[in-house]
Amino acid sequence: MANQTPKSKSSKGTVQIKTSNDRLQLVFRYAGKRYYLSTGFTDTKANRKLAEMKARQIELDILSANFDPTLAKYKPESSQPLVKTSTKPVVAASLVDLWDGYINFKRGSLSPSTLAKDVKRVSRCININLPVKSVADAIAIRDWLIANKTPNSCKRILTQISACCDWAVKSGLIKENPFEDMAGDIKIPKGEREDTDINAFTQEERDRIIQAFKESRYYKYYASLIEFLFMTGCRPSEAVALEWKHISLDFSSIRFEQAVVVSESGLVCKRGLKTQKKRSFPINTRLATLLKSIKPVTISDDAKVFPSKEGMWIDVHNLTNRGWKATLTKLDGIEYRKLYQTRHTFITLALKSGMDVKDVAKLVGNSPEVIYRHYVGHSREIVVPDF
Repeated sequence: MANQTPKSKSSKGTVQIKTSNDRLQLVFRYAGKRYYLSTGFTDTKANRKLAEMKARQIELDILSANFDPTLAKYKPESSQPLVKTSTKPVVAASLVDLWDGYINFKRGSLSPSTLAKDVKRVSRCININLPVKSVADAIAIRDWLIANKTPNSCKRILTQISACCDWAVKSGLIKENPFEDMAGDIKIPKGEREDTDINAFTQEERDRIIQAFKESRYYKYYASLIEFLFMTGCRPSEAVALEWKHISLDFSSIRFEQAVVVSESGLVCKRGLKTQKKRSFPINTRLATLLKSIKPVTISDDAKVFPSKEGMWIDVHNLTNRGWKATLTKLDGIEYRKLYQTRHTFITLALKSGMDVKDVAKLVGNSPEVIYRHYVGHSREIVVPDF
């Protein structure tokens, strides 16, 4: 297939990206000589990003007098010798095959939510998205993930791939793990972490949101759940997993001990919480009034406190994208924030009311260190005295 890119003379130190035989090629001049370097990648949007990164590397090396005229430094990992000086040999094993074997080995010990979310996400990335799939192409895979995924997603995928390769080394399938420590180099912005993305609602905003749900034509059904989330600071997955057996008969306490998660087969309820097996939460007057108002006269212990309209587990993700988003966007003066901010709001308001940090930590299932680190600075105003 002929070169599909019009020919043009590139200036010294400028690397052009062209297409030859449906493969991306880097063309440039150095020291009076014209160079052609095939990347081995097909011409796709994602692969062009990788080619651009390689082109910038060559340009920088030319400018800094570090250019390698043999081009060995710039060739794709898979085309370089597998045995490197003073290092263990790297086997050009298929990452697809290794990942399948690793998941089959781990399947019995993985939680339903891990299989449904993390495993499915990484499997799709390896099998469909990655432009190269050999373990020997670890650097190219890392660079593609950095260019095409968020820092959070990139770090998660590299962590999973590295764990897979650790297993492969122990199983004698490869000699070494080329992805080792790669995830540690990826820094995640604080705003991407749900637990630390703290932008709590004010008490007035909280009350307006609760009232908006109560008055909503379409989402009034979820008003009690939204109020419960604000009143307890529990995780949404913990709230929707509550059954009436977890509420004491005298409405004095709640026992959180399970959570609803997404599995390969849909929503399932699993025992245990994110950071602990269980915790107890004391019920105040407002919360007792709420729970009494929604408890049916005749109900079994294993009945859901907050069932879906069909009597199943509530899908928190679906509720967030529909009811929560639709309701908040209609409230003037309230910046849209994720449903998880109900938890941050409870913690922030509890601290502002004077509750001890250790007590708040116990109520929501965090450590005092986490509360000090992420909430205390958000829950009080700093006043500079006159001096």
